[in-house]
Amino acid sequence: MSLRFIGIDPSTGQGESPTVWVDESRGELVIQGWKPDAATEAECAGFEVPGHAVGIPEHEGVVRVPARMVPILREACEVAERSQLR
Repeated sequence: MSLRFIGIDPSTGQGESPTVWVDESRGELVIQGWKPDAATEAECAGFEVPGHAVGIPEHEGVVRVPARMVPILREACEVAERSQLR
């Protein structure tokens, strides 16, 4: 795995650093963010999608990132898409 750093929260403070990378070999985004509070996690776990089990599988997690990181996430999406075209 080779991660490509895309960006960090532009308003990051001491000990808080939501960050985005792209794993170009797999075409995947890797996101570091804040752990959700119990209410957010419960709401996500109860969200129903037709054809899928309800809940968050043990091997998955939910993170929060600030909306100010949207440009960084867009860039990461573009990098991930380009890596799939190789």
